[in-house]
Amino acid sequence: MRAIDERAIKAHADLRFRSEYDYALFEYYRSAKVIAFLERAGVAVRGRVLDAGCGGGGMPLSLAEEAGQVVGIDPINRFGDAGVRLGHERGTRNLQFALADGMALPFADGAFDLVLSHAVIEHVADAALYLRECARVLAPGGRVYLSTSPYLSFAGAHLPRLKIPVPLHLLFGRPIAFATFTFLARHAAWALKEPAHQNSFIRLARRGEIKHDDLLEKVTVSNLRAQIAASGLAIIREELHVTATIRRLPLAVADAVKKMGLVRDIFISNMEYVLAHAGSGA
Repeated sequence: MRAIDERAIKAHADLRFRSEYDYALFEYYRSAKVIAFLERAGVAVRGRVLDAGCGGGGMPLSLAEEAGQVVGIDPINRFGDAGVRLGHERGTRNLQFALADGMALPFADGAFDLVLSHAVIEHVADAALYLRECARVLAPGGRVYLSTSPYLSFAGAHLPRLKIPVPLHLLFGRPIAFATFTFLARHAAWALKEPAHQNSFIRLARRGEIKHDDLLEKVTVSNLRAQIAASGLAIIREELHVTATIRRLPLAVADAVKKMGLVRDIFISNMEYVLAHAGSGA
């Protein structure tokens, strides 16, 4: 397994919004953390692997260094000038990209030993169908890696931040918060914390375009667990990562937050799962 290079992750994180290629490079280095999580859970990245929502393609490139054959799919050709280019630069021969919809995967039942869904499900129109498709193409004994964030958290909201840290989406609801950030991007970008190159609201506003809300699934811990079960998958491992603010508190407080319903969905910054076919005896 490639070691986690925190310096490289930080360096490429600072540059990731310059282009799709730069973002794919960031994803390539950050993917070492996903692989490390899988190894801690006893899951080897090997055999046939599907990245079911690969974006620019940095993660499947990283997976291809570990597995026999990797396919990255996305409904938008973000990978064409990023993942494909990176693959050619590194001479990667066991990686393919394809335009495909995660809700209608063009693969046979049981085609993959490992299916990855990294920060994808919140952008899917029918999350339940998407999970069923991931389960369908998973081979007997295979595993699914799933990560996302609750939509009430700052990470899961996928919204800019104000220089004065007011959680608009919690105080007024998502529609009002989204409309407010759209207005600010067009008329008062100075009020937003992120610089223009890191803020799609501002970038689109400068081009005279309006950003449309692509957070299609309002993920919570409870509803995601229910959707996983309904898809025919079972949770083998679940890790709920709380925000830095909660991590600075006593461990007992952090453990309590993970069990507190609405509070949990606000203060969990990331959720990671290993899933398997229900009843597989795993």
